[in-house]
Amino acid sequence: MSRDIEKQREINIETIYKDKSKHKTGSLTDWAKPPTVADLKADYDAAEPAHSAHVAKVQGYLGKLNGELNNRIPKGRSRIQPKLIRKQAEWRYSALSEPFLATSKLFNVDPRTFEDGESAGDNELLLNYQFNTQINKNAFIDEYVRTLVDEGTAVVQVGWKYEETEKLVEVPVVATPKQAQMLVIEKIKAGEMSQEQGQQLLQSGQQIPIGTKKVSKVVPKHNHPTVHIREFDELVIDPTCQGDIDKAQFIISPFETSISELKKDKSYSNLDKLLGSGEGIIDSDTADAKFLEIFNDEEGNRDFEFKDVARRKFTAYEYMGYWDIDGKGITTAIRAVYVADTMIKLEKLPFPDNKLPFVLVQYLPKRKSLYGEPDGALLADSQDILGAVTRGMIDVMGRSANGQQGIEKGMLDVVNQKRFDRGENYYYNPGSSPQSGIHMQTYPEIPNSAMAMLNLQINEANELSGVKPFGATNGGSNLTATAARGALDSASKRELGMLRRLSVGIEQIGRKIIAMNAVFLSDEEVIRVTNKEFRTIKRDDLAGEYDLKLSISTPEADDKKASELAFMLQTTGQTGDPEEIRMIRAEIAKLRGMPELAHKIETFQPKPSEEAIKREQAEVALIQSETEVNMAKAQGYLTDIPIKEGKAKVETAKARNLESKSDKQDLDFVKENDGSRQQEEVDKMEHKRLSELDSKAFDMMGAQDNGLPGLESIGEFQQ
Repeated sequence: MSRDIEKQREINIETIYKDKSKHKTGSLTDWAKPPTVADLKADYDAAEPAHSAHVAKVQGYLGKLNGELNNRIPKGRSRIQPKLIRKQAEWRYSALSEPFLATSKLFNVDPRTFEDGESAGDNELLLNYQFNTQINKNAFIDEYVRTLVDEGTAVVQVGWKYEETEKLVEVPVVATPKQAQMLVIEKIKAGEMSQEQGQQLLQSGQQIPIGTKKVSKVVPKHNHPTVHIREFDELVIDPTCQGDIDKAQFIISPFETSISELKKDKSYSNLDKLLGSGEGIIDSDTADAKFLEIFNDEEGNRDFEFKDVARRKFTAYEYMGYWDIDGKGITTAIRAVYVADTMIKLEKLPFPDNKLPFVLVQYLPKRKSLYGEPDGALLADSQDILGAVTRGMIDVMGRSANGQQGIEKGMLDVVNQKRFDRGENYYYNPGSSPQSGIHMQTYPEIPNSAMAMLNLQINEANELSGVKPFGATNGGSNLTATAARGALDSASKRELGMLRRLSVGIEQIGRKIIAMNAVFLSDEEVIRVTNKEFRTIKRDDLAGEYDLKLSISTPEADDKKASELAFMLQTTGQTGDPEEIRMIRAEIAKLRGMPELAHKIETFQPKPSEEAIKREQAEVALIQSETEVNMAKAQGYLTDIPIKEGKAKVETAKARNLESKSDKQDLDFVKENDGSRQQEEVDKMEHKRLSELDSKAFDMMGAQDNGLPGLESIGEFQQ
C-alpha cells in the first residue's frame, strides 16, 4: 500500500489481533481437525427451520405494526386499519430511550478488589467517553429500543474499528559525535558550561538535539469499539441454546459481497476458486435466493445486477462458533467464511473474552425461548377487532347517500325545477308541501354498541401493554385519585421491568468493550473529562476484575428527587453548613440535566469582599495578639517555677523543723512524767564515774611501770 500523506486505510479486527496478541490469523491453519464447509453447512441446515419460523413471526409482528390487513376486503368496502400497535409503540420509544440518553455518565464501574480501585475509575471514564463521543449513542439507543419494541428481540454485534492515517510530524535531529564535540567546545568558549561539564556530557553519551525535521508517521485515526444491531433475518442461531445466547455453539450470518470487496479486505484466501468456468462469471449456485430477498426492493424484485466479475454480488456465510480444532474434545472459538463449497477464511475468533461477539436482549421474555415478543403479540387481536368495527362504521357511513335530496314527483313544474336547482325562489304546485315533498339524505347514527366495543378494545390494549396515553383511563370518569395513582404505579413498575432488561443488555455490551479495551486500545489514550480537563489513560492499567452497573433513571424519578432535595434545601438552607448546601445544589443540577452547572457548583470558590478581607485580617491580628499575650504569660509562669520550687523546699524544711521540735517536746514531757529523765541523769553520772576510774587505772599502770605504786593501791583507793 502506498504511504501517501493523509491517505487512509482501514484495518480489520484480524489485523489488530495479529499485531497485539501474536496469534496466527491467516486463512490457512495448522489445526489437527479443522472444520470443513460440509460441517458448517450441516449446522446451517439444522438451524434453518427454527430461523425461518422466527422470521415468519417477526414479519407478522411488523405487518401488524404497519397496519397491514391479512383478510380479503370486498371491493367497495373500507380497507382502513387503525394502527393501535404503532400508537402504543410510539409511547414506548421515548419512555424507554430517555433514561439512557438523559445522562452522560451511563456506566458505573466498581472494583472487586482493593488493587483494582484506580483502574476501575479509568475504565469507567473511558467507557463513558467512548459511548458519548466515539459511538453515536443517540442513534444506537434509539435503534436498540425501537428494534426491541417492534420485533421483541435485538441482537447487538460488538466489534472494533481501527483506521490509520499518515501525517507529517516534527521529530528532533540528534547531533553526531563529531558535531557534539564541536557544540561542547563552542559552549565552553561562550562560557555556557565549564570544561569539566563538557567532558562529563561527552562521556555520558547523552544525545544532543540540534534541530527538528518533519517525517511521515502512521497514526491511528479511529481506534474504538463499535456496536451494530443486526437484522432479525440475518442471523441463524443455534436453536439448542435454550434461550441463552452464551450457550449457543454457533451463529451463522449470510452477507452479500463481491470479489472486489473481498480482495480489498486482504484477509481472504482461495478467491480464485470462486470463479466459475467459461468466461469467469461467478457460479449461479453461490447466490442464495432466500437470503437475497433482504436486499431486494419492497416488492421482492431485484431490478439491477452487475454483470462483471469484480462487482457481481453473491452470498457469503460467516460462521462464528466453537469447534474441536485439536481433536482433544475441547472446543475453541473460531471464525470461518465460506462461499458455496469454498472456504475463504478460517481462524480463531479474535476477541479477548473468547466468546461470540453478540448480545441478545428480549423485550417480553418467553421461557426457554431464544427470542422475545413485542407488544404487538399481545395487541394483535385488539387491533384486528378495532379495525373490523371501525371499517364497519365507515362502511355504514360511506354507503349512505349523504347530502343527496329526493323531491316528490309533481311537486315542481319544469320551470320551478330549474329555479330550485339554481338555488332561486321557486313555486310548488298546489296540494304538495316542501316539508313532506323534499327529503335530505344524512349519515345514519352509529350504534352505541360499536362505540362501546371501540372503547373496550382500547382499554384492553392499555391494560395489556401498560401504556397510558393522555386521557386514557380504564375506569372511566368515576376513577378515584387513589385508584388512578395505583394504576399509574403499576404501569410504571411494568415499564421499569422492561427498562431493567434493556439495561442488562447494555451492561453485557459494556463488559465486552472493557475486555477489548485492555487489548486493542492504543498504549495511551487521552480523553476529555470536562471542557478544560483532559486525562491520559494507559492500556496496561485497564486490566482487572470489575462490577459494571448502569446509572439510569426516568425523568419522573429525577424530577421527584430534585423536588425533595429542593424542599430539603429550603428547610435547612438558613442554618445548614455551606459545604452541605453546595452538595445539595450540585445534585439538583445533575438531576435537572445540567452537568456543567453541577461541576461549576462543586468547584466554586467564593471570592471574599474587601470588607470581609479586612474583617478577617483584623480577626487574625486579634488572635495573634491574644496568642502572644498567652505565650508571654506562659513564659512568666515558666520563669516563676524555680523560685516557687525553692520556696516550696524552704517551707518544707520549716515544716520538718517544727515537726522535729514538736516531737522533741513531746519526748521530754514523757520522760519527765515516767522518770526516764532522772534515770538518764543517773546513767550519765555512773558512766562518768566509771570513765574516771578507768582513766586513773591506766595512769596508775603507767606509774607502776615507772616505779610508782602498783595496782594494789588502786584497790585500796576504790575501797
